[in-house]
Amino acid sequence: MRPGIVAHRAPQPSLDSRTDPLLRDAALAAVDAVNSCWERFDRAALVEEVKIGADGTPTYRLDDIVEGQIAAVAAKYGANVLSEELGFLDVGSARTLVIDPLDGSANAAAGVPLSCFSGVIVEDGTPREALTVWLEGGHVMWARVGEPVDYATSGQRELGASALGLLRPKVGAFGDTTEAWVALTRQSNRVRILSTSALEAMLVGRGAIDAFADPGSDTHRLVDLAAAQVFLPAAGGVVLDAFGREIEFDTDMTRRWSGIVAASESLGQQVAQVITEHVNAGVVV
Repeated sequence: MRPGIVAHRAPQPSLDSRTDPLLRDAALAAVDAVNSCWERFDRAALVEEVKIGADGTPTYRLDDIVEGQIAAVAAKYGANVLSEELGFLDVGSARTLVIDPLDGSANAAAGVPLSCFSGVIVEDGTPREALTVWLEGGHVMWARVGEPVDYATSGQRELGASALGLLRPKVGAFGDTTEAWVALTRQSNRVRILSTSALEAMLVGRGAIDAFADPGSDTHRLVDLAAAQVFLPAAGGVVLDAFGREIEFDTDMTRRWSGIVAASESLGQQVAQVITEHVNAGVVV
């Protein structure tokens, strides 16, 4: 193994036989692409910024390659694509593949085994089916709207007894979120920072943690939350915006939310209350 090369590889995930072929092949393309990148490039090359994405942030080489291979799959199926780097690729289809090709790309590039593919099929503006794959672990979360699932949230209702996942504190659209972040850590029972929203949403859906939140920085885009919007309600949980805004399908990748993924409505609202008490969403800085 050459110095600077990520040593591990993503296993082939075991996907539900009911998975839509478009989602299935998109996920498998992500696995193949990330493995190829780990074999070909060292860490420095993986995080080289190759362009500015549609969401206004720099795009790593790793993200660009993985996204490109998934977009090729969507083209084969004649589907539109909505992604953080490419933006909206409209081919005139009623079906749109909404993807976060590599959530936790900084982890993936560094060799921290916490990154995910996350995708949703949206038909005429309505989410129908979602799939998230923890790439390094091979674990899968799948759901189709209206069908039962074999997993469930913890059902936790109280913030004081909860285990939270949080984005790190930062200066966002409404100012510094450090006070909100500290308040959540003090009022909850346990806190983790994994730096991959898709994986943390999976963990809420499986009952491993009770909630995950952006503490008011408006970091989340639709692609970060779309899959959770399908599988969390099926598992008994909720997906909210801390400031009460509707998280809706929109092809504008510059729109942002402060997402909360929680095991119960009660817990989600308690997390939101702490955030709004410490972050003024009426004042953009």
